[in-house]
Amino acid sequence: MLSLHVENVDDVAILECQGRIVRSEAAFKLRQAVLSQKHARVIWLDLSEVSAIEGGGLGMLLFLQRWAHEHDIQLRLFNPTKPVKDRLEAAASVPGFEMVASEDMRALLAR
Repeated sequence: MLSLHVENVDDVAILECQGRIVRSEAAFKLRQAVLSQKHARVIWLDLSEVSAIEGGGLGMLLFLQRWAHEHDIQLRLFNPTKPVKDRLEAAASVPGFEMVASEDMRALLAR
């Protein structure tokens, strides 16, 4: 099960994800949340509470990365857990996602 919370700070959308992105239902839920942020300049996916991601979730991240690029939006992954980061790195077909450090998030929230 995946739960999402959206926070908008200026032209940045922060999507806090919690749970697992392993089934189609979770991947489509993530897609809907990201696509609804079409007016953002930057979308940060907070993966600090995501315990697992599988093929459908990886495919959805690729789709979202392409969609964001086509809409001139920066898609960044924030603080993925070790299992998620390992899975992203192990997926040879997954191009490098921009990962954001905690300091970047603190700087945004301080504005």
